[in-house]
Formats: sequence, C-alpha cells, structure tokens
Amino acid sequence: MPVNYDIRDGIAILTLHNPPVNGLGIATRRGLVESLDRACADDAVKGIVVTGGARAFSGGADIREFNKPEASQEPTLPTVIEAFEGSAKPVVAAIEGMALGGGLELALGMHHRVAAGNAQIGLPEVKLGLLPGAGGTQRFPRAVGLETAVNMIVSGTLVPAAKLASTRLFDKVHEEGVVDAAIALCQQVAASGDPLQKVREWTIEHPNPEGFMGFARTGVAAASANYPAPLKCLDAIEAALGKDFDAGLRVERDAFAMLLGTDESKALRHAFFSERAAGKVAGLEDARIREVKSVGVIGAGTMGGGITMNFLNAGIPVTLLELKQEALDRGIATIRRNYENSAKKGKLSAEQVEAHMALITPTMSYGDMGQADMIIEAVFEEMGVKQAVFGQLDAVAKPGAILASNTSTLDVDRIAQFTSRPQDVLGTHFFSPANVMKLLEVVRGKATAPDVLATVMALAKKIGKTAVVSGVCDGFIGNRMIEQYSRQAGFLLEEGALPQQVDRAMEAFGMAMGPFRMGDLAGNDIGWAIRKRRAVESPEITYSRTADLLCEMGRFGQKTGAGWYDYAPGDRTARPSPVVDAMIEAYSAEQGITRRRIDDQEIVERLVYALVNEGALILEEGIAAKASDIDVVYLTGYGFPVWRGGPMFHADTVGLYNVLRSMRRFANGLHGDAWEPAPLLVELADAGRSFN
Repeated sequence: MPVNYDIRDGIAILTLHNPPVNGLGIATRRGLVESLDRACADDAVKGIVVTGGARAFSGGADIREFNKPEASQEPTLPTVIEAFEGSAKPVVAAIEGMALGGGLELALGMHHRVAAGNAQIGLPEVKLGLLPGAGGTQRFPRAVGLETAVNMIVSGTLVPAAKLASTRLFDKVHEEGVVDAAIALCQQVAASGDPLQKVREWTIEHPNPEGFMGFARTGVAAASANYPAPLKCLDAIEAALGKDFDAGLRVERDAFAMLLGTDESKALRHAFFSERAAGKVAGLEDARIREVKSVGVIGAGTMGGGITMNFLNAGIPVTLLELKQEALDRGIATIRRNYENSAKKGKLSAEQVEAHMALITPTMSYGDMGQADMIIEAVFEEMGVKQAVFGQLDAVAKPGAILASNTSTLDVDRIAQFTSRPQDVLGTHFFSPANVMKLLEVVRGKATAPDVLATVMALAKKIGKTAVVSGVCDGFIGNRMIEQYSRQAGFLLEEGALPQQVDRAMEAFGMAMGPFRMGDLAGNDIGWAIRKRRAVESPEITYSRTADLLCEMGRFGQKTGAGWYDYAPGDRTARPSPVVDAMIEAYSAEQGITRRRIDDQEIVERLVYALVNEGALILEEGIAAKASDIDVVYLTGYGFPVWRGGPMFHADTVGLYNVLRSMRRFANGLHGDAWEPAPLLVELADAGRSFN
C-alpha cells in the first residue's frame, strides 16, 4: 500500500510508503485522499497526522511519472492539497528526512507542521526549468516571509528545517520524536475547537514588497539569461502579494504550463533523468558488489593527488605510492595545502583536515599495495609506463583486488593483458582536477567481470562522482568526440577565423570555455602528443597544422605564459596574440587558402555537429550504451551548457534532419572529407526519429 493507515490515541496516522523518497505518484495521491476520507468519516478519529517515516516526508513528484499521463490524472497534487486544507478535522504534517518540491507543497496545505531540525526543506523545481506548480509560490512566502521565499524558490536551495524554525512554517522543530509531537499537537488542536489554520489565509509581511521585488528582478534577470524559470518564479511570487489567493494560483499554474514546454526545461529534465539512468547498467542487476575498504593510488602528481582526495573525503584509507621521496613529499604537501585552503574558506574544520590526512599511508614500495581492495594507477600516459606498473601490480595485489588505469585515451584491453587477471582490470578516467570534477568515465574492457564494473559504479557514487560506462576505443566517449571538435576548430582557423572569434562564438552558445581557451588551460602539448601518435596509428586522419606550429613555438598555454593567447605573469586573462594571428594567416597563405569571413552560426554548427556525428558513431559501435550517457559526459565533464541538454539532446532539439542537412552543406567545403555522416544519424534522420 502506498499509504499505511493506523489510529493511535484518536489520531489517524497516514504514513506514505513509496520508496525511496515517497514520490507523489498517482497511487500515492489516491491513497492519501482515500485515507483522508476514511479518517474524516470515522467519528472516533479526532485529527490526522501525515508522515513519511524517518527517511523522507516526501521528495515531491514521482519522477517515474514525468512525461506520462499519470502525472495529470486526478487526484492531481493540487486536488490532494485542497482536500487536506479543506478537512474539517485538523491535519498535522510530521516531517523527517526531507520535504521537497511537491512534498513541501503538500505539507503547506496542512493545518500545522512539525519537523526534525535536520530535515531538508526546499522547492528545487527551478533546477528542472520549472516553478512550484501546486501552490508553492503562493503559500511558501506566506509561511516564511517574502525574502526567504524568493531566495529559496529562485535558487532551488535546500535548507535544514532548523534554519526556518523562527518562521510560521513550523509549529515545532524537534530533534527526535517528531511523530509523537505531531500527535500531541493534533490532539491539542482538536480539543481546542479553534478554527483551523490555513496558510492561504495568511498575509505576506514585508515593509516594502514592491521595492524588494524590483530589486530581486534586476538581480535575477542578470544571472539567468538562458533560464526563463527564475523570472517566472518572481512573476508567480509577485502574484502572491495580491489579496486574491486563487488568482495567484492561476498565475502560478499558467507559468508552470508555459515552462513545461520550453526547450530549457526539457533539457534540464533530460539532464536530470540521464544522470540517474547512467548509473543503471544493463546486465549488472544481480552482480555482487565487492567490498572496498582501502584503496591504493600509484602516482602522487596532480591526478594521483586529486584521485586520492576523493577517497579520503569518503573516509576510505589510501596508500599513495611514488618512487622518489621528493615526489611523494610534494604530493602529500599538495593534498594538505588543498585541504587547508578549504578550511580557510570554512568548508572544513582543522580537525577534519587532520582526519583526512591521517587516512593517507605514503609509500615508495609496491609491496605496501598488497592489501588494497582497489588500486588505481595515475602515471604518465604512455603504454610502456602502464605496462611496467601493471606488471608490478599483478605481482603484489591480492586476489580479487580491482586494478584500474586512469588513462584518458589508451587501450584498456591491452593494459589488462599486462596482468594474469584481466577480469579484474578496467579504466577509471577521472577528469582534472580530479577532486573537483564530477565526471568519471568507467571503461569496461572485454574481459572486465560484471562484479568489478558494478563495484566501481557503486564506489563512484560513494565518492560523489557521476559515472558513465564506456567501451574501449581511442579516447573513450569524451576525448574521442572532443578530438573531432578540435579538428573542426583548427580547420576554421585555416579558412578565416581567429581563436578569439571561435571561442567567443562557442561561449555565446553556452560552452563554459571555447576550444582554444580550453587548450591553453589543459596544455597544448597534450594534444600535440596525441596528434603525433595519431600520425603513426591513423595517418589517414588530417589535422590543421596550426596547433603543431603553435607548439613548435613553445606556446603550450597558461603554464608557459603563452598559447593561443598571451598571458601576463600571474594573470590568467586570455589576451589575443598578434603573433598567433600572424602565424595563422601566414599558414593559410602557405596552403593556398583564401581566407573568408566565417559567421558565428557556422562556427557553432561545425563544432557541435562534429561532436554529434562522432557521438552517433560511438552509439553505433556500442562504446556508449545510450545517447543520454554521451550527454551526461559532456554536461559533467566538458562544460556543455546544461540548458541545452548535451550534444545529442541538442541535436534532437534542432532536428536530426536539419543537422544532417547542415553537415551535407559542410561536406561541400574546404575540409569536406571530415563530414562523412554516421550511418545511425542518417537512419534516424530519414525516419524522423531522434537519439533520445
């Protein structure tokens, strides 16, 4: 049953039971109304308490019903709320765990609320490009005050109930015994015979509501250019300032319906569902999870140190290996400095810094890795170096230990063959800085055992990563695609664009950073090394020589003070370089290319559709299981704009027919051989279908 019904001391207790967060799906909504009617019809029942148990009052709408008819079937959430609000018997919400979105709106429709101090409270709908659609913009400002409501609704921020204890939202905030307190309050209200409270009848108190709303609108407009929802939230909240509650509800519901159809909300909802779907890997449903109580990390450099911090943050001990004492000391010092910087910002206490550092066991001996449950190498990206490391690990690692390579491009199947246990080997491609970036590409080798993959996916969640499974290929999902993106960026330079124009166009599109600023940040020598390897392994793939010429000039990016841009000492501001511009123009002339004016739309389409086409090939080859996995990689690891939903979703939004039409036009250009469309793209476009 989605709602359990009990009676205690004359009070009906309705307990939501829809794991994991008591989502308000149709069965739960019907169960609530039926239980309410049952309680109201029973003369022995004097009042009603609604609870979700210790884990969650309710996390809001049931995400399994999104985009399905059930979401709008009666009783809808507004109908349920009106039923509880109109109850002739007092209703008290007993809130533990969380009351989010529709769950909080449901509680606001009840006559009283009791909460645990640590219960998370919020209306996060804006993060899905929506606004609270069941009275949240009308009741919440009445309960907590205008400023608090605006700040929380527009940002989607969650706060502990204790932080709202001084507002009218809660009658009582308890540390424990929340249901007992709610029952006592309900009995007291029932015995008093006083009129029942309704939040809808309260007034919003503020000395200058119009002035505050004008101030808020200016700030929100400046910060939400690509997101329509925050300003619509303000419109609805502003309607709550009027005396007609029902008129405010109509404004809210109209705005909700409008936002539901926007590309931005569709993209944000796609991103939300895709991230959750990425963790559900077909075939692993019954795989056992190996226990990982300790981890070994090989290499204490930038990547190794960052990887180590992920496990320390989760309370997992790490044995950190370097072959030279100086490098080991430097790595440990860097980790400590990172933690101490967090402490200075108030994110950690001094005690937490020391607790994290105490979990590290530094070593220069492979023998000390013998008891680790998982060992991750983070050494130089060269196959010979990997071979030496995995040969050593195979000799010392205990049976059943998971052996992982933090490679960004190399063949994990080859690496696995350097051991006698390929079933225990896989790739874990962390993104830099590894202690900050959310994305983790988990590379499944042809011999990787299901329980190894399942264990690493579960471990990724424990250390706060968004994990996406990739098959084995050069560059996996993300870097294989970014190579085509970078190729097109180079061709655009040859044909008439300059780095600053390309970057400006891509950043206006929404990318966190254009391709040339990204290259300067990562180090242009990294791409140079990859192109040298490609020249041997895949000589048929052509590149613009401009990036090689840049590297031959020693311009590797920010670390050398010069790359595609010039950088002043101690300043990361990218300044256009006359030297680089002259080099590009000279190269075009040398190649006999007449430079032309290239507009921003062509720049965006060529770079993004290069990603899309390679993504289609990746899907066809089974490297990625689904298009949404590719989108997650680009949203969490490559700065693709969330409000566009990822490259594959963006292509769906544009229409695959239109994408293919543009690609065929580019195929007639100077570098047309780079535009052979993926068969899957052609098939879907011709059938009028989409990737997602």
